[in-house]
Amino acid sequence: MTSDLKQIPPPKEKIVVGVYKFRDQTGQYKPSETGSNWSTAVPQGTTTILIKALEDSKWFIPIERENIANLLNERQIIRSTRQEYSKDSDKNAQMLPPLLYAGILLEGGIISYDSNVMTGGIGARYFGIGGSTQYRQDRITVYLRAVSTLNGEILKTVYTSKNILSTSVSGNFFKYIDTERLLESEVGFTQNEPVQLAVTEAIEKAVKSLIIEGIQDKIWGKAIDENNADYNKIAADYNKENLENNTKLLGNKVENSLRKTASVSVNIESQKINGDYKNAANTIGSKVSIRFSLSKNINLDASFNSIKIENTGIVERSYFGPELNLEYMFFPQFKFTPFVYAGVGSLYSKYKPFYKANLGGGIDYLLNKNFSARAYYQYDLGFRDKLDGLISGKQNDNIMRFGLGINFYFGNH
Repeated sequence: MTSDLKQIPPPKEKIVVGVYKFRDQTGQYKPSETGSNWSTAVPQGTTTILIKALEDSKWFIPIERENIANLLNERQIIRSTRQEYSKDSDKNAQMLPPLLYAGILLEGGIISYDSNVMTGGIGARYFGIGGSTQYRQDRITVYLRAVSTLNGEILKTVYTSKNILSTSVSGNFFKYIDTERLLESEVGFTQNEPVQLAVTEAIEKAVKSLIIEGIQDKIWGKAIDENNADYNKIAADYNKENLENNTKLLGNKVENSLRKTASVSVNIESQKINGDYKNAANTIGSKVSIRFSLSKNINLDASFNSIKIENTGIVERSYFGPELNLEYMFFPQFKFTPFVYAGVGSLYSKYKPFYKANLGGGIDYLLNKNFSARAYYQYDLGFRDKLDGLISGKQNDNIMRFGLGINFYFGNH
C-alpha cells in the first residue's frame, strides 16, 4: 500500500492537518492458549503510523499535536532562555514564529480486532507417514474521519479492514523398525503475518480512500485537476474495487450466489472398473454436463458420459450413456465450495444396457464470473454384474471415476 499511496498525483497545494490521537480503541489483549497474556493485540503507536502515511501521500502537512505539551514547553524554554541571556535590546527580533494551525483534524482509530474469523486445515496419514497444514485468519478494522476546524463538521469518514493470516505446515514419520525399535520424526514451520504490517497497510489504505473520496466529493476544493490521466486511472481502479467490495461479506463471501442459474461443464476422467477380473487398468474417459439451479444450494445435473473399462490382457469395452443427478453445493456464496451429488444413469454399447446409481462429491472454485474449475470423485454402483462380461460372486460391477473439468456459467444470478 505504501507504493500505491505514493502514486497518487500530488495536489496543487498541500493541506495542513492535525492528528491528536489515533489509537487502539479495542482494548483487546493477545489471544493466548496458555493462560493470561497482558500484551495488547495491536500496536499502540498507530498515531505515528498515520503521520508517516500522511507524509508518504505528499498530500498533507501533518503538524505535531499528539505531544503538543512537549512542544509548548520547549518553545517556552527557548523564549525564557532568549529573554534571559540575549544582549540585544530589540526583543521582537527574537520572537519565535507562530505555530501552524490545522484547517482539518484527522480522528478515528483501530475499532476492531477479531481473532479466528476463519480457521481450517487439511492432513493425511498413510502407513505412519503423514502431513498437515492449518491456517487462521484474524481481522483488523480502522476508521478515519476528517473534521473541519472551522465549524466542527465531519467532512468525510472512511474505513478499511485487513486480514491477518497465520499458516502452519508440518510433516511426521512414525514407524516400527523392528519389534523393539521405533523411528519417529517431525518437521514443520509456522508463519504469522506481523500485526504491525497489517495495521500499517490498513491505515495507508484509509488515507488513500480519504484522498480519493475527498476529491470526488470536492472536500479538498480544486487541489487536483480532475482531468489528470494518472488520477483518473487510480480513481477508476478504486471505484471498481469498491463495487466489488460492496457485494462481499466476510470471508470472500457474497450476499447472493456468484454462480449463475445454469452452467455447462466439460470434464476429463480417470476411470477404473471394480469387477470380477483382476488387473483392472486406469483408462481415460469424458463427461459433458448441463446444470440448472433449482434453489440456492440444489442443482439438477444432466450429463452424457464416455466410459472405457479395461482389465489388462483380459477384457476391454467402451460404453456411452446419460446420467441424471441432484447436486448439493454447500457454500454457493463462496468462490470455493465443496459439493456432493447422487442420481442414476445407464450405459450403452453393442452389449446389453447397464443401469447404475451414482454417488459423488468434489470441489468447485470460481475463477471469474463465468468460469469455474472443479474436481470430483464418482462411484458408479451397478445394478447387475455383467459390465465386464463375467458374472461371478455376489457383488455387482462398479466403476471408480476421478474427474477434472471446467464449468461455464450463464443465465441470471
